[in-house]
Amino acid sequence: MNRRSAGILLPITSLPSKYGIGDFGPEAVKFAEFLNKAGQKMWQVLPLTTIDSGCGNSPYSPTSAFAGNYLLISPEILLSDNLIQKEELDRLAEKYNFEKDLDRVDYEAAREFKTEVLNAAYKRYTKIGGGKFDEFRKNTAWLNDFALFSVIKQVQGGAAWYEWPEDLKHKDHDAIKKFKAEYANEIARQEFYQFIFFTQALKLKERLKELNIQLIGDIPLYVTRDCADVWQSPELFDIDEDLNPVTVAGVPPDYFSATGQLWGNPTYKWDAMEKQNFKWWIDRLKNLLALFDKVRIDHFRGLVAYWAVPYGEETAKNGEWVDVPYKKFFACLKENFPSMPFWAENLGIITPDVEELRKKMNLPGMLVLHFAFGNPADNPYAPHNHTRENVVYTGTHDNNTSRGWFDTDATEDEIKNFSSYVGRDIMDGYIFTSEVTRLALSSVADTVIIPMQDYLRLGAEARINTPSTPTGNWAWKMRDNAIPDGLADRIRAASALYGRI
Repeated sequence: MNRRSAGILLPITSLPSKYGIGDFGPEAVKFAEFLNKAGQKMWQVLPLTTIDSGCGNSPYSPTSAFAGNYLLISPEILLSDNLIQKEELDRLAEKYNFEKDLDRVDYEAAREFKTEVLNAAYKRYTKIGGGKFDEFRKNTAWLNDFALFSVIKQVQGGAAWYEWPEDLKHKDHDAIKKFKAEYANEIARQEFYQFIFFTQALKLKERLKELNIQLIGDIPLYVTRDCADVWQSPELFDIDEDLNPVTVAGVPPDYFSATGQLWGNPTYKWDAMEKQNFKWWIDRLKNLLALFDKVRIDHFRGLVAYWAVPYGEETAKNGEWVDVPYKKFFACLKENFPSMPFWAENLGIITPDVEELRKKMNLPGMLVLHFAFGNPADNPYAPHNHTRENVVYTGTHDNNTSRGWFDTDATEDEIKNFSSYVGRDIMDGYIFTSEVTRLALSSVADTVIIPMQDYLRLGAEARINTPSTPTGNWAWKMRDNAIPDGLADRIRAASALYGRI
């Protein structure tokens, strides 16, 4: 079997959709079939966990480590499953006027629309009945706690759990029992959302398997403070008796930031997790690997040691490094997942112990070509320094598109060095995108992933995320029929040329 392969990075939310946001429906299958025609073996996506508008809809700020983002549920599949009537679906779609902006995800309208659609589907499902939902509820350990959390949050007007009344905040037994009895139907409805999410996600994975395409997922290292898991299991997080954080996550000051980055996520109590044989992590990864073939671990270095900042600090400057019992943790991972189907996000300043662990575990790291041309000679991201056991990207979801990078971000030295590297003057971002994609495909690294925007030669308007900016991210959406005729054939030919078919 050829060890070399290629794939495309495209968030599910960025798929074309007439319902405000990409989902698991026909456009996902259509894209999978495009990947197959293009000779691609992998589709990489961003985290599919629950999101919150208060965190800018970032998939890296999940409000549950386990639950799925119901915005990804396809109305078309609900229609084909007879869980909603066409007249009702058309009426709701017209009500929300999704045609007004086909290039951007409309999170607010999509939330309201999908809630109405799913509530109608739940009402219809309860009349029809079915054992699969009951089986899902019975076999999904985290489900009831998450649904309970979601409904309490709704009843409390969207307030964070640490602002709830004391009895609910501290999970008083009698208060919780009373709430469950009073809101049993609403809790069941939230469980139904998750049932539909996982049913549709698994159906898409089955279609990808038929097309011989691996689905590559992503796991944020941390969860938000206002998260079902933190409320349900505060003993696993660095939180005091009053349920306030003791330390929060970030990264220390470096060349790019004199004060570091203060993320604010609660850090883990690794000693408590170790006493439970890391059950929370194992369960979390098993849940993900039901949906994905491999999972990229974001901020991988935080599984060796993490930067802990005292809660209340305004910057990350006054934090300290705290060691993780990583040898025991990774031994546990290896025991539970012998094939270790993980990729490591090892970008930025990485210490030798992190790289030593990654290599010992045979986990591919990441090489990003946008970082390669400030001084290519001894730069690990430059193609002549690549090694097999890595995944090469032109850019990631945190980078500008390649065209956007050339046009607005690259320095004169980087452009000059890149031109020298490829042996001709590169004068615009369109040509740069073609050349940098070719460099990625020609790398000796086993795997290459190209963002879909680069194959479409799109500029900065198609950027997914700009780190450290709280709004305006995660919203780019590919237009219907954006993929030009012949693109699949051109991608297949280029991939074949470099032995990736």
